[in-house]
Amino acid sequence: MMEFNTSELTLLIPEMLLLTMACVVLVADLFIPEQRRGITYLLSIATLVFTAIAILRLHDGSAIATTVIMNGAFVRDQLGDVLKLCILGVTGIVFVYSKAYLRERNLFKGEFYVLCLFAVLGMMVIVSSANMLSVYLGIELLALSSYTLVALNRDSGVASESAMKYFVLGAMASGMLLYGISMIYGATGTIDFQTMSEVIAAGGANGMILSFGLVFVVIGLAFKFGAVPFHMWLPDVYEGAPTAVTLFISSAPKLAAVAMALRLLDFGLGGLFEHWQQMLIIMAVLSLMLGNVVAIAQTNIKRMLAYSTIAHVGFMLLGILSGSETGYAAAMFYAITYAIMSAGAFGVVILLSRAGFEAETLDDFAGLNRRNPWYAFVMLSMMASLAGIPPFVGFFAKLQIINAVVDVNLTWLAIVAVIFSVIGVFYYLRIIKLMYMDEPTDEHPISPRVDMAAVLSINGALQLLLSIFAGPLIAVCVIAVSGIPG
Repeated sequence: MMEFNTSELTLLIPEMLLLTMACVVLVADLFIPEQRRGITYLLSIATLVFTAIAILRLHDGSAIATTVIMNGAFVRDQLGDVLKLCILGVTGIVFVYSKAYLRERNLFKGEFYVLCLFAVLGMMVIVSSANMLSVYLGIELLALSSYTLVALNRDSGVASESAMKYFVLGAMASGMLLYGISMIYGATGTIDFQTMSEVIAAGGANGMILSFGLVFVVIGLAFKFGAVPFHMWLPDVYEGAPTAVTLFISSAPKLAAVAMALRLLDFGLGGLFEHWQQMLIIMAVLSLMLGNVVAIAQTNIKRMLAYSTIAHVGFMLLGILSGSETGYAAAMFYAITYAIMSAGAFGVVILLSRAGFEAETLDDFAGLNRRNPWYAFVMLSMMASLAGIPPFVGFFAKLQIINAVVDVNLTWLAIVAVIFSVIGVFYYLRIIKLMYMDEPTDEHPISPRVDMAAVLSINGALQLLLSIFAGPLIAVCVIAVSGIPG
């Protein structure tokens, strides 16, 4: 018989606080006049801040404590705490960058902030899931919020089309994931990760049903990552969605995806490592290949960054398929740094956009150094970091992944990753060349609000600062993945 212990609610305070405040923002926005919509923005920022404080307060010095509550549905551990704080931080960056963009396009509404907060709640549930059902609930909360965000601009036919594609393909992926979960449950008799791992290790599961279930689960995971060959939604959604929404979708959800892969594959299905490793190898190589090669042909920067995302997902998968704590920590470090890099890159795209003009083509970045040298340098730091050029943090993120792959005797895979990374440098350098060597095609002044200017500057500086302090952050990631039950 399942028992509910009210004392467990203490560990759920961050999630309950976020849910409560999201509902408060939803209701309060109905009574806030249009000209004072900034109150909704401030309430949303405050929600993220208070949720982060709640996570830190619960930490209370118990650095290695791992607690499974809610009858095995929810786990509180280092992995969850670190990734939740990163998700909240990246979402705060999104809110700051998006404010002026949304206001200029009459999209500065409570719906954007409420949907983002519910998406963050879904990500937090995914990150702390200890069984299949809670993972699925978190995925659906994130997915439903994301579908609606893509269609936020109801007057845009392109956005509506992108949202419909995203919804249909997402529904198929969710169905496959749920079918895989049901097959694994049928084979093991449990949805709990810890028990599932023990049953598989003891050989007490039906091998054929388990294998089929694993295939469907990996397909569902691949879609959420945007890995090849389940990437078809990603370029269209990135291009069709309002840039503020693309900024959100391209950053924070990648952190939740890495946590989901670790929870499902290693901590739940670790006994099937040889099977899912082969599938991830194929998807990682295809993602590196297609993402880097097709990005070269793009003239729309949002589509270029979409294919860039696919290539970076390939790197994250390399860390996961290594099957080692070093590889998991490297994948986690890569996801954190990538989220910051992606947020900064789309932040500059938003910076150059204005009412009636979307800075979506590569030519819109021509001569940026002459218009504003500082923001040209910020974009340079983002592109160089995404390309993996030292001394920016992206280089160290790639290096950690490659080292983890080499350590498990998959040197050929590391060589493939390096080759396609070198190919990928071309389209990042093309942006830098346009900014510094071409004549500007737009003389409109660049004058962001103080909050956006400050955060974007910090974001650019982080590309160098994180490389200097990469060691401590990597150590945090190692500690986080080492204390997971499974």
